[in-house]
Amino acid sequence: MLLALTPHPDTPCEAVTRIEVNIARAASASLALRFVAAGDIAGLRLPTAMARDRVDGLWKHSCFEAFIQPAGGEAYYEVNLSPSNRWAGYRFDRYREGMASPAGLTLTHMTQRASAGLYELVATLDLAGEGDLSLDRAARLGLSAVIEEAGGRMSYWALAHAPDKPDFHHPDTFAFTLEPA
Repeated sequence: MLLALTPHPDTPCEAVTRIEVNIARAASASLALRFVAAGDIAGLRLPTAMARDRVDGLWKHSCFEAFIQPAGGEAYYEVNLSPSNRWAGYRFDRYREGMASPAGLTLTHMTQRASAGLYELVATLDLAGEGDLSLDRAARLGLSAVIEEAGGRMSYWALAHAPDKPDFHHPDTFAFTLEPA
């Protein structure tokens, strides 16, 4: 399934003209994500690639994100994927409350490619260790990106935006239903 992100109206971006995300939910309890940003990639401030590691604060710079809310509850998960090869995963009990780092959510694959006009980040998440992310349940999905331009200006992209300021945790941004596998 291919989905398009749009920039928040208060945070336009000169360098990026389009961001698309391809998602696939596999029977092996995994979620595959492919983020593609099109535009003047040299006009972006992308973090230097490092060894893969789980790190907090990735959303402060260019970063791609997925929010997953299992059907029937308020709890949700946030995954941050950085061009630096760093990543983070969190579980919230409800809107911005009860944040924890779930051991059962793991990143099994991440690669990046860049050219003059495209940046691509591909990641696969293993969801098997988190029981409420079972493949036999539907989930609401929010997809987003934080884009930092070379001059430091930030833009915030999402499937749908919350009213007022950018807020990827807001329930209105969980705009896609991920059907059971």
